[in-house]
Amino acid sequence: MHKYIVIGPQASGKSTQSRMLSDRFDFAHISVGEIIRWHLEHRTKIAARIRQILNTGNLIPDEIVLELMRRRIQQHDWNYGFVLDHFPRTKGQADYLRQTWDVDKVIYLDLPDDLVTERVMQRAEEGWGSGYTKRAVSNPNVLRRRLANYHRRTRPILRAFDRTGILVHVDARESISGVFSRITRALGLLAGPI
Repeated sequence: MHKYIVIGPQASGKSTQSRMLSDRFDFAHISVGEIIRWHLEHRTKIAARIRQILNTGNLIPDEIVLELMRRRIQQHDWNYGFVLDHFPRTKGQADYLRQTWDVDKVIYLDLPDDLVTERVMQRAEEGWGSGYTKRAVSNPNVLRRRLANYHRRTRPILRAFDRTGILVHVDARESISGVFSRITRALGLLAGPI
């Protein structure tokens, strides 16, 4: 059973690499963003709370995120393992994972802030992304605040994973296939050509 986490700043390729790992090795791709979007689209009971929080510009609290992730992981619809896409995001979420699941590796996709900005702007120009990407283009301060918040919350998590020896540091400036090759080599997975 393989249990991996992919963490990185906006536009570092988290979802792309998570999906590639999942598709290539038959792991379940578990994305907190996709779970939240599903609830919003299907207007579930929790969707109203989530929408209200997002409309105020606040982050969804750990209690909601953890409940959504707990339900999803406990479905056990994965044969060979799972890849968590940008979860955990906070110390509380990381503590939950350490207490409940024996994670094999945490893949940190490292991308400098200037390249994050460049990629987000490029995505917006190409018509990718939704609310956040559009807000970042019309108001660059949104992206700066989001990045500062990301670094403040993520650094302690990365340090904790590094201390346990499960952190894999990957330079996300390379091509998609180059990053994927580095990840699979670091995880000891045989991947063949993409």
